[in-house]
Amino acid sequence: MSTPTDKREGSLDAPTRHPIDWKSEEFYDEPSLMTELERVFDICHGCRRCFNLCHSFPTLFDAVDESESMEVDTVPKSAYWEVVDHCYLCDMCYMTKCPYVPPHEWNVDFPHLMLRAKAVRFRKEGASMRDSILTSTDKVGRFAGIPVITQTVNAVNRSKSGRVALEKTLGVHRDAVIPEYHSKTARKRLSELPSQDLPSQEKGDATAATRGRVVLFLTCYGNHNLPSMAEDLAAIYTHNDIPVTLTTSEVCCAMPKLELGDLEAVEKAKNVNIPQLAAWVDKGWDIVTPVPSCTLMYKQELPLMFPDDADVIKVRDAMFDPFEYLMLRHKEGRLNTDFKTSLGKVAYQVPCHLRVQNIGLKTRDVLKLVPGTEVQVIERCSGHDGTYAVKKETHAISKKIARPVINKVDKSDAAYFVSDCPMAAEQIAQGLDDYKAQNPLELLRQAYGI
Repeated sequence: MSTPTDKREGSLDAPTRHPIDWKSEEFYDEPSLMTELERVFDICHGCRRCFNLCHSFPTLFDAVDESESMEVDTVPKSAYWEVVDHCYLCDMCYMTKCPYVPPHEWNVDFPHLMLRAKAVRFRKEGASMRDSILTSTDKVGRFAGIPVITQTVNAVNRSKSGRVALEKTLGVHRDAVIPEYHSKTARKRLSELPSQDLPSQEKGDATAATRGRVVLFLTCYGNHNLPSMAEDLAAIYTHNDIPVTLTTSEVCCAMPKLELGDLEAVEKAKNVNIPQLAAWVDKGWDIVTPVPSCTLMYKQELPLMFPDDADVIKVRDAMFDPFEYLMLRHKEGRLNTDFKTSLGKVAYQVPCHLRVQNIGLKTRDVLKLVPGTEVQVIERCSGHDGTYAVKKETHAISKKIARPVINKVDKSDAAYFVSDCPMAAEQIAQGLDDYKAQNPLELLRQAYGI
């Protein structure tokens, strides 16, 4: 199978995304999947622009170069699944590299083809115990958040013997960063926030793009692993006269289940979260979530999986990245710029799931408003992906992907290193001697002196 050479000019039109037809029987038809994988892999082989994004593409290109014909038609189908295993749906190939995405006639959507393959395999084989546990973030967080258990879990995760045992039993790499768990969750820490309609005089100062009051979707990580991130966000927004509240309850956004290919679990989570969030939108609230992957789930993946669900679309249109929200308000003079402390030079890694939202570098823009602050932007992948960096078989590859970011931070001479994704920050900071992982919300709160 070869690609016509006279059509390789690519498309100059803005990329568009087709809905994911995940409920059709053809979506799960393995022969049909293999035909489409061969078609797309052949186009990728003829282009090779994405060779440096993740390990999926080197795996594919090596398989082609080592095959009998040095073309895709003689690549063993087992190698196809290796390519799938190394895709963690960062979307960078689709959004920044591939010239053949829709509306180009070749209609290449590599990440969603990998998602289809993961879904086909999950329906056929299910998931290993390790992968089921790693992707059940809210359940693990609730269990590990029980006070006595929290101490035990954290102690085991910090001990060499505990990590060796975890590697042998579950295949979690002994050197991978595992987040700390907190029994005093963000929901407990922010329990004093209002949980019902505010009086009319407290409804917030609306702008053309924002309603001026925010319901915070905490995320599993923000609630159980880094509650200070949610506290920082609430303090910053309150300092800017933006009322903040919490949903009554929530479950995982289901991005980990999406990456596993468990699309039924994604739907179950959607059926819990979306009605609650849509109700808040109906009451006049915007939605902010502090983790880029969770924001992307509501902005992109759920709308593509459920394009006819009016509540999903309603939530998508009311969902914001925290710094995106602040910059929208700054444009209309509604941001408090009375900063008390300069930050100096900040090395800032932009997570992939933030880059592909196409909102620009809003975190950088807000931090640059602080007098005496310089932001060095690093637009390279951390290689973490939530579970990819944790698994024994892919941990070393994830660290290799992170190495260029680590080198840039090392050479930056920055006072701080931050990333919007706390998992990416920890992955990168593990390779640094002089920096700890920090979130830009923490720095912004520091600059405000609150």
